[in-house]
Parts: sequence; structure tokens; C-alpha cells
Amino acid sequence: MNAVSRPLSHAIALQRWLPAYVGIGSNLSDPASQVKRALAALGALPGSRLVATSPLYRTRPLGTVVQPAFVNAAAGLLTTRAPEELLADLRALELELGRAPPRERWGPRLIDLDLLVVGRETRATESLTLPHPGIAQRDFVLYPLADIAPDLEVPAAGSVRQLRARVADRGVEKL
Repeated sequence: MNAVSRPLSHAIALQRWLPAYVGIGSNLSDPASQVKRALAALGALPGSRLVATSPLYRTRPLGTVVQPAFVNAAAGLLTTRAPEELLADLRALELELGRAPPRERWGPRLIDLDLLVVGRETRATESLTLPHPGIAQRDFVLYPLADIAPDLEVPAAGSVRQLRARVADRGVEKL
């Protein structure tokens, strides 16, 4: 091994790949197509590999805003990015895919990418909470996530399989 290849191979060996899970949702401009575009784009994130995608689901919106049904999915990644870097990548991807700032909380949106879980990481900062708050109460997150990671242990909450069994089904429909 020469001096040039050794540092590179050593750096590659030191990379720490962590599993990360992303929730995807849309309820505007052909939502199923928007979710499929987002799933494809996740495969191109720096320092990450897309390794699993769930089927698409039609779900009812949360809150009191009158709006169309959502289409939701979940994606599993392997990433070398720190959780804050991955979140920044997801925010940039949302903009690239055409997301405008929401006008109302829980209102309609072209695309929404939520960082749900990164390994066993826990965070509670101004910009990032891990695992994603509310994950245990959201059917639109747990149904697709259970398709790709039923045994995933959500820190301080339990397995996805257990959480899905306890969550209220508000009319979730697999597409």
C-alpha cells in the first residue's frame, strides 16, 4: 500500500454508517408523484445511501385545516452525516423539490421530509429533536415505517411494531 492510498482507505474505514429514517408526505400537485420524486432524490444525498422505501399510503391530515388527503411514505438510509447535517440536507432537498414555507401549522404542503430516527441518537435542541416528537401518535408515520423497520427501537418509545399496534388508525389506506 502506498502513502497516498493508505490515508484514503484509513479515512473510509473510520466512517461510521448509521441507520436513519425519514418520513415523507405531500398533499398538493399529484401527491403520489411528489412523494416518489422525494424518495428518488433521497438516494442522491451526500454521505448517505437509500436502502429501503415503504409503499405509499393515503392518510387524513392532522389538525383543523380543511385540505386534501396526504400521501405518505418512509425511507431508510444509511448515512455518515451527523444528524444536524442530515436535517440540513433534508431542508435543502425540500426547497429543491419546490416546498414553500407553510402558511398554516399542519397545513397543505407540496413536500415534507421529517427526520424521524438516527441510530440511537437523542437530541432536544432548538433545531432538532430526535426521535421526532409525536412519532408514537402518528399513524401516517408508523404505518409506512412498520413496512421497512418493524423492529426498529425508537429511543424512549419502543419498537415501531409496538407503537403501530397502539396508534389509532384514522383511515390509513395503502395505495
